[in-house]
Amino acid sequence: MKTTPPGQPPAPAFFSPDLAGRTRAASVQLAGGKVAFWTYEPVQATPETRTILVIHGFRGDHHGLLRVADQLPEMRIIMPDLPGFGSSDAFGPGGHTVPGYGAFITEFMGALGLGPDTVLLGHSFGSIIAAHFVAAHPGVVNPLILINPIAAPALEGPKGVMTRLAVLYYRLAARLPRPLGLALLRSPAIVRVMSEAMAKTGDRDLRRFIHGQHHAYFSAFANRDSLLESFTASVSSHVAEVAGSLTLPVLLIAGEKDEIAMLPDQHRLDALLPHSELQVIPGVGHLIHYETPEPAARYIRSFLKDHTA
Repeated sequence: MKTTPPGQPPAPAFFSPDLAGRTRAASVQLAGGKVAFWTYEPVQATPETRTILVIHGFRGDHHGLLRVADQLPEMRIIMPDLPGFGSSDAFGPGGHTVPGYGAFITEFMGALGLGPDTVLLGHSFGSIIAAHFVAAHPGVVNPLILINPIAAPALEGPKGVMTRLAVLYYRLAARLPRPLGLALLRSPAIVRVMSEAMAKTGDRDLRRFIHGQHHAYFSAFANRDSLLESFTASVSSHVAEVAGSLTLPVLLIAGEKDEIAMLPDQHRLDALLPHSELQVIPGVGHLIHYETPEPAARYIRSFLKDHTA
């Protein structure tokens, strides 16, 4: 057991002691392959307990939203690794599209018996998948929660140049000989640069935690082809293009300093949605799920109280 040297404060704990006891790992065989998922049971079920299905972002897996799940001990939270990421199998060639992931949600919900009182939550790329799924399947879930939603086209506006560079990066990695391509995609230096750019907190311990999470899980993808397909999907669609079809209540949780899902785009998306609520967390960027899980959970809890099953 590690001990804290005399005179030094104890290392911060980024998860509560209750989280491990709430956790149940499982897998389900779907048409596209095996899907690994984790269920976080409520510490104590109450009339306000809801089942929340979480769709993570690009190159993430279920670990990314753990701090948010930890802050919602009264909820039942189900977090799959999307096909092609984490411990889940990839789809076949050409399957890693927004409609393909939407079909996955349909099949996954059916396999687990999740009904229309299920809350759907998507982060980043997961916001695109979740929004398009809801637009195509009205009434299947209610309500919808989007964290750091991709509210505008990735190839337009100030971030368009960086997105085009990223397109070249993923295409190059897919075309190089396999060892070189994987080395480029899993380069610790590139992962660290990405992590440093997105982290906005000045807390050294929290920054260390974030970088460790990215180094541990950012490269857990099935293969280069599925990764390129998923990336292409992530920059080819956005939430605003289906906003008019999202007639259910929608909670948007945005970061003030988000350079990927920029704040002006969040306000425009909020104006397009028929029934929405926008909450902006100050001082944070695209890593709300790592840096500010407490206010995110607080907004989710309040929103669900206003929109009961």
